[in-house]
Amino acid sequence: MLRSSQPLTGPNRKRCREDEMLLGMVLDEGERGFIIDTRSAQAAKQARMMGGGTEPKSAYLQWKRLHRPLERGRPLQESFIKLVEACNDTSINMDRWLSRLESCRWLSHVKAALSTACLAAQCMDREEASVLVHGAEGTDTTLLVTALAQVILDPSCRTLTGFQGLLEREWIEAGHPFHLRCARSAYSHARLKQEAPLFLLFLDCVWQLSRQFPFSLEFGECLLLILFDNAYASAYGTFLCNNEKERRENTHSLWGWLNQPGEKKKYLNPLYSHNALVIWPSVEPQSIQLWQGLFFRWIRSSQYLDEAWAEIQRLAGGS
Repeated sequence: MLRSSQPLTGPNRKRCREDEMLLGMVLDEGERGFIIDTRSAQAAKQARMMGGGTEPKSAYLQWKRLHRPLERGRPLQESFIKLVEACNDTSINMDRWLSRLESCRWLSHVKAALSTACLAAQCMDREEASVLVHGAEGTDTTLLVTALAQVILDPSCRTLTGFQGLLEREWIEAGHPFHLRCARSAYSHARLKQEAPLFLLFLDCVWQLSRQFPFSLEFGECLLLILFDNAYASAYGTFLCNNEKERRENTHSLWGWLNQPGEKKKYLNPLYSHNALVIWPSVEPQSIQLWQGLFFRWIRSSQYLDEAWAEIQRLAGGS
């Protein structure tokens, strides 16, 4: 699996021989690869007028391009804000709640992300093909897809240590602009242009996987919640800034704190059992559920769920 930013073909359809050679070396003679573009074909065409674009078929003969558009900017942020507003409105009846849940389209974004990640995973697992994923800059929806595909395919990425490595590799070192994307919470009245909860969308998709495969992930919901909290406000430097160049501050690592024995056990899944198989999530409407542990966490008490989880951990530890 490869990831990149868009090629800079521009309106004059410029070619980059080095790029063509690089991708050509990935495939042996007779092999084929897939390019998954997380923009619509129309958006990619518009990007070409601004200097960007897509790989021309004539120059990448062994590669087939597939467009799977994913929202990455203002529409995604507005969807997040509308969902939070609906969750906080305790005065509405069931019909009104369901209508607002559907209109915010958050679950549609979750489904689209999981579907695209599954496509990338299927190309690799079932077609045994190489996959290149990119959108525009390659630091947003690109990382969403490559990270999710690895959780689906690779059992090592479902361990606590492996998942931390995945986040470090696919989000932090790859340059996801956390400072810009997570500048304000959904409760803020400010509407900054570059805000977008892409990392939250990734965490939500991982939660969907953990719910559908409760024995296959070594970590539980508590880890995903603490990662969400630290992406928006943190005493640690792990999610600071927009890239590695900016992140030269001498700060403490979130991983160092999480991996302390006393802390680590809080985030482990007591039901975990190593699963070497690929986990294929269902993306049917009835299979995608609202992440209540996050979106309702300040609205209704989780006392009984917490107590039940603590008892499961106690029983698992005793066995």
